[in-house]
Amino acid sequence: MDLSDVLWRKSSRSHDDGDACVEVASIAEVVAVRDSKDPHGPELAISRSDFRNFASLLKNL
Repeated sequence: MDLSDVLWRKSSRSHDDGDACVEVASIAEVVAVRDSKDPHGPELAISRSDFRNFASLLKNL
């Protein structure tokens, strides 16, 4: 999947000096996730429903 032209959004919980920064991008039926400090590094693409479940789990930690 080519993600070179997608609009990445940095998490509102990320900080400029933090080490837990992520960015997300919505593409068709998936959500892509990457480390904002390594924009040319690996990206994870998961279904929207799996992303919602994942985000819900994180919120409840």
